[in-house]
Amino acid sequence: MLVCPQCNFENPNTNKFCQNCGASLTQKVCPECSSYVALNAQRCDNCGAECGTVLWAIITQEGTFAAGGDGGDGEAIFSSSSSLSSSSSLSPLPSTSPESVGSYLDPQKRYQLLEPVPALGEIAANTEVCVRVLDCQPYQLSLLEVMLANEQQGLATPSVGDQKIPSLAKPYIALQSWCHLGIPPIHDAWQHENIQVILIEDRSNWQKLLDLWREDTTSSLQIVHFFYQMTQLWAVLETVKCRQSLWELDNLRLDEDQSLALQRLYVELPGNPSAAELSEDLQAQTFTVQILGRVWQALFRQSQRTQFGSILHLIGELELGKIQTLVELQSRLEAIATELQGNSTSVPMTPTMPNSTATPTVLQLDELEDDTELKTDDMPTLVLPIQLVSLENAGLTDVGRQRDHNEDYFGIETKIHKLELPNNRTLQARGLYVLCDGMGGHAGGEVASALAVSSLRQYFQTHWTSDQLPTEDDIRQAVRQANQAIFDVNQQDSRSGVGRMGTTLIMVLIQDTHLVVAHVGDSRLYRVTPKRGLEQITVDHEVGQREISRGVEPSVAYSRPDAYQLTQALGPRDEHLIIADVQFLEINEDSLFVLASDGLSDNDLLKIHWQTHLAPLLSSSANLESGVQALIDLANHYNGHDNITAVVIRAKVRPNLNNSNQF
Repeated sequence: MLVCPQCNFENPNTNKFCQNCGASLTQKVCPECSSYVALNAQRCDNCGAECGTVLWAIITQEGTFAAGGDGGDGEAIFSSSSSLSSSSSLSPLPSTSPESVGSYLDPQKRYQLLEPVPALGEIAANTEVCVRVLDCQPYQLSLLEVMLANEQQGLATPSVGDQKIPSLAKPYIALQSWCHLGIPPIHDAWQHENIQVILIEDRSNWQKLLDLWREDTTSSLQIVHFFYQMTQLWAVLETVKCRQSLWELDNLRLDEDQSLALQRLYVELPGNPSAAELSEDLQAQTFTVQILGRVWQALFRQSQRTQFGSILHLIGELELGKIQTLVELQSRLEAIATELQGNSTSVPMTPTMPNSTATPTVLQLDELEDDTELKTDDMPTLVLPIQLVSLENAGLTDVGRQRDHNEDYFGIETKIHKLELPNNRTLQARGLYVLCDGMGGHAGGEVASALAVSSLRQYFQTHWTSDQLPTEDDIRQAVRQANQAIFDVNQQDSRSGVGRMGTTLIMVLIQDTHLVVAHVGDSRLYRVTPKRGLEQITVDHEVGQREISRGVEPSVAYSRPDAYQLTQALGPRDEHLIIADVQFLEINEDSLFVLASDGLSDNDLLKIHWQTHLAPLLSSSANLESGVQALIDLANHYNGHDNITAVVIRAKVRPNLNNSNQF
């Protein structure tokens, strides 16, 4: 199956265009110049930008590999990663000679080598070879995705022959829901005989933590923050026995937001040569938090930085065994962070780190059954000052497939002030985002929704002049004023009954890392974060929800014929009968906010498809305009009965580590 890059619709392999949204399935768009390029192109022919899907391949051999296979007939070594063909149909790949750049990792010619692979016969048992490869069929479902889906549905795949998921891939699969903590996502995996291959995100060019450690501008608070991230990763990696991933110093990388990430996972095995860097007797030790102290010592030693007092003392106590538990270690790091921030009170601590609400496809592996459920009750979260690093948005409205005019309307107004210095970068930003879904027919609904947006924009131009969010009273007054503007037109035109025009309202105001949302009616605000997944922030103002708030069972409340009738809207009644819901929120992690009219949210559309259409937009590399268009296409495909409007806001944040003491 070919998965459309725009709407994620699954198409037959023979399709040249997506049968849902019409997007090309034979070409891709360069992210820099928007030129069309071939799917198997690593770089754009027009501007030279890298636009290919480059992956990191890990190849390993279990046991002893018999060079030459069946005695010279060239038995296939690598299995298919793009189809479920039987192993007998695989074309041969020589095992006694090295494979050069430009050849393929698999016989189906999907994964092209960007680096040479040594002769497979020369790979010693239980060792690994790592190379970069180009996915020449990026829209094709991978073999791993097919196998996981079949496993989840209890289906067998007899056509795969002796194919099975390699043991090397199992930790990645088990930790898929923890990618927000820096775990690399897995793309594909297969095994043929005793050769295992896994393909993960290529992070070989990501900045090394050690390189940042060496920079004079790296603050002590920033270092403490990295230590704390390591403790969080330790707890996650412990469930799959991959804590060794943390003491391979070259494996510690930084993502686009300078958060700690792992290049790959290492299973805890004896005899690893890099262990000598930490301690000669490390291999004989049990895996305790003391090892983290030795990792930190190695980072200081290799970077030639001086350990500062609090951390020096902490590492000493770890070495002496005075700190035995992860919770105790995290508590000490919190105290050090408080000291560095110059606060007299303790750093706030969230008692638990919530499980991710994401529901990725996870294969239940027998040997991991008892370990994959991570216990987070004892995992506090260090709360450091948060700063905004980017604020982006995109909006789009569409008439839908059944209406002849569009009564939806939206408005976006932002102001961003950015300051960059060699050792500091600050961003001050504010944004006003308004979405209205009008009612009242031609020259009614569209007038009401546009009038509401215009009124709100004008109000905040004069009532939002400081670098603080408006007060709740100001927000409510703005809503009442917008309501009155529509109400006055209804009165002037002598409109009555169902002829009175009106509109719903969902409005978001952002000032740096602070947000306030106000809403009237059934237009909604959703939030997507790496930790919590999708959350619906607003509650619809409709009869069914009103009855539920009165204690009526949901099934009974929504069996009423008027269950979806609005209980509030701007315009039909005067300002004294409008009570907007107002909520103040903090943006303390990367977040995607989605303002949606009911043409987009009906039939639980976003709740069903958020993982494919919203979660990917959290990445800075994702194009928001394309993402919003994909949402419109999705709604037209599954709903289409109403106007469709979406406004998407992407806020990226990181700990504010610039104002702490240097050492």
